[in-house]
Amino acid sequence: MGIRIDDLTVTYGKENVISGLSLDIPGGCFFTLLGPSGCGKTTLLRTIAGFVPAAGGSLRFNGTDVTRLPPHKRAIGMVFQDYALFPDKTVNQNVAYGLHARGERGADVARKIAEALERVGLGHLGNRHPAALSGGQRQRVALARALVIKPAVLLMDEPLSNLDAKLRIQIRETITELQREANITTVFVTHDQEEALSMSDLIGVMNRGAIEQLGTPQQIYATPRTGYVADFVGSANRLPARLRGAASGLVEADFGRGPIMATDARDGAQTDEGLVILRPESLHLSAAPQEGLQNLAATVRSRQYLGSKTSYRLDLGKGLEVVAELHGPSHDGFLPGAAVNLGINAAEARVIAA
Repeated sequence: MGIRIDDLTVTYGKENVISGLSLDIPGGCFFTLLGPSGCGKTTLLRTIAGFVPAAGGSLRFNGTDVTRLPPHKRAIGMVFQDYALFPDKTVNQNVAYGLHARGERGADVARKIAEALERVGLGHLGNRHPAALSGGQRQRVALARALVIKPAVLLMDEPLSNLDAKLRIQIRETITELQREANITTVFVTHDQEEALSMSDLIGVMNRGAIEQLGTPQQIYATPRTGYVADFVGSANRLPARLRGAASGLVEADFGRGPIMATDARDGAQTDEGLVILRPESLHLSAAPQEGLQNLAATVRSRQYLGSKTSYRLDLGKGLEVVAELHGPSHDGFLPGAAVNLGINAAEARVIAA
C-alpha cells in the first residue's frame, strides 16, 4: 500500500504548520519521520491518519484519495506514544477493540486475538489488565491491537520514548521483525536518530514543516545535504569556510587554519562560501603528523571517556573547536592540555553550501 502526498497544507488557526509538502512512500516501506519537537512530524502523521484535516492538497493510499475520509475508513493501525490502552479492559479485550468496532464477533475474533498476542510474545497474558503489565508489555499490547485488524498502513507516534534504553532496543527489534513479516507500509515518528537509522528503509528529516532531506539511513548519515541534517543525524563539526578551486570532486576549503581539500557535496552549486562537515569519528588524532592525511596542530581542551570510545574537544586556534572520537584499545591516550595532531581525510570531509 503506497502512500502519495501532493502539495499538502495543514493549518492550526491561521498558521501553516505544513505548507506544500509532497512525498511518496513505497508500499511495504518502513518510513521514518525524524526531527526535533515542533518540526511538524506528528502533525503530518496525524494528518495521514485522518485525525488532523488537510487544509489543502491530497493524500492517496494506493491511488485512492483518502484526503476527506475519517480515520476508521482509512485501513490504518495506530500505535500511540502513551499506548492508549483501556485500563478497565483485559489485554484480550484491548486487542479485540478494533475487531469489534468492525463488527466482527465469535470464534474468529478469539483466534485472531490469540494469533496477534503470540506474534508479540504475550499469548500467556491475555487475561491481565494493563496496570499489571510492564511498560514494554503494554507497548506490545498496543502493537498487537494495531496489527490484529490487518491494516494497510501502520502509523506509530514515538512508540518507544517511554521505555528505558535496553527495552527500547528489544521493542524496536520486535517492531521491525513484525513489519517485515507482515510487509505493512509503516510511518514511524521519532526524534531519536538511532531508532531512525536502525529501523528504517527510508528517512525523511523534517524541519519547520518540510522534508529537509529524504533518503536511506546510509544516505542521510553519510551524505547530509544541509548543516541541519548533518548536525541532527549523528553529530557533526560544522566549520564555515571560503571555497575555491573545485576539481575532480574535491574543493579547497579554508576555515582559517590553512586550506584543506574536501569532497565537494554542494550539488553543483558554485558558491564562494560553504560549510565543512567533519564527523567526529572520521577524525584522526596522533602525537605527530600522519602520512596520507591532511594534518593540523591542535590542543586537547577536554575529554570524555565513554567506554568503547573517548570524545575529545580540540582547540584549533583562532576561535575554532572540533570534537573527535577515538575508538579501539588505545583511544584514551591524550590528556587535557596536550598538543596533538589532527588528521583529516579529504574523502571523509564534506563541503556543503552554507
